[in-house]
Amino acid sequence: MSRAGRRIRTARLGSSLATAVLLAGGLSAWALTGASAHAAAGPSVEAQDDFNGDGYADLVIGAPNATVSDQAKAGYAAVTYGSADGLSTANKKIVSRSTSGIPGAATANQRFGSTFTKGDLDGDGYGDLVIGGGAAGSVVLWGSASGLTGGTAIAGYGAAPQAGDFDGDGKTDLALFSTQNVGGDDPAGAPATLWKGPIARTGTPAAVLNILDKSEWWGYGEDDASCATGSGCEEDGDSITGPVVNGHVGDINGDGKDDIVQWIYTGDGTWGNRLLYGGTSGFTTERAPGDATGEDVGTGVGDVNGDGFDDVVVGVDGWSNKVRVAYGSASGLSDANTKSFDQDLPGFAGVEEEGDGLGTAVSVDDVNGDGYADIALGIPGEDFSDLTDAGSFALVPGSASGVTGTGTQVFHQNTAGVPGAAESGDRFGVTTALLDVNGDGHRDIAVASTAENSTNGAVWTLRGTSTGLTTTSALAFGPDDLGAPATDAFFGYSLG
Repeated sequence: MSRAGRRIRTARLGSSLATAVLLAGGLSAWALTGASAHAAAGPSVEAQDDFNGDGYADLVIGAPNATVSDQAKAGYAAVTYGSADGLSTANKKIVSRSTSGIPGAATANQRFGSTFTKGDLDGDGYGDLVIGGGAAGSVVLWGSASGLTGGTAIAGYGAAPQAGDFDGDGKTDLALFSTQNVGGDDPAGAPATLWKGPIARTGTPAAVLNILDKSEWWGYGEDDASCATGSGCEEDGDSITGPVVNGHVGDINGDGKDDIVQWIYTGDGTWGNRLLYGGTSGFTTERAPGDATGEDVGTGVGDVNGDGFDDVVVGVDGWSNKVRVAYGSASGLSDANTKSFDQDLPGFAGVEEEGDGLGTAVSVDDVNGDGYADIALGIPGEDFSDLTDAGSFALVPGSASGVTGTGTQVFHQNTAGVPGAAESGDRFGVTTALLDVNGDGHRDIAVASTAENSTNGAVWTLRGTSTGLTTTSALAFGPDDLGAPATDAFFGYSLG
């Protein structure tokens, strides 16, 4: 089986929209942040996706703007467990800082659930969930036969945690990042650390490593005079340049060590992607495609052309005006091995317009089971049927030739079989995720509109098949359906 299915892909709101939400809440420091031994089905369902070991992937939904215990924007995460019939709103778990067993307390503007990562941290065959919690740090919930249990605090590192085998030893490691101010001309150094797995349920890793390889302790490997004196560069290996907004994990150069592509604030109102290559003594850094000024840009990682190297997919940004696929190789990424496309690509029914937001959300994984990762692109600004910003999403198939557009599917709320009806301002497709919730070997899609029902938010799921996505048995639900706080919750802000 190709690498297309090795890791969960998550997507969340782009940087500028997320920043606007956070600033509205008055925050200056912010967080945007092997198959299961117990699985009975589905070679596509891996341990990190499956919290209760039943062979079905489980979906995590962030609702960071929800009021919890009378605390505005305290936030929560909702978990809906997979089954042979897909997701059920009855089989769920709601987690906040007010949940029994979860350390800490619900705090206004904390926005718990903005970011999270999945991984089998303790090596018991059950997926575990790490939820970013802002300045207070993150929380680990541990998988078990009965689902997620307990809660272990990770103090001080509450922004965009990432799980993966970063040193190639077969055990899941955890990269941790701190919340930092976003703004100003120069991004601040952000404290970070790398926990080597396995990680005990006490929150004790096998070892604590510097986040960067020693050769990278001056930032991006610079060796100029200013870095030699430490001026303007990183001073040690336990911090990293720029606040981290989100990240995506895969093996770009095929060396058996997972890498992270991070969307970070780069200063002076700009954003960009950074690639952290995994290694035995920390990460080495490189630039990755994707730059923007005030744009919502999604990023995803997966093996689109099935060559054994994960590729980096970046949504339309303020510079290229096209989606870019940077193909991985043994030497990593290169401009020469990058393909760009927009809605002129065969298969797109819509007409590209400024503000469509093609690729505001990006998820990359294998839907039809052919061994090539497919690309789900949110298009939340899409206009149609005299509706403005109603939103849609597209599924662009992968192939041995990479992206060709052949077989592309486009869906919106007026597509036959999709629950609900499109309305202006819905911004359907603002986040997406691909995972196999019914264990049939095909990734299903979850797609959200955080603007549905005012800003309560809602999530839709469509099933994957050997021919792509189908609207048969499509499901839509919101926080009310889960018995969770609903008013202005931004339910669906993060998905995975």
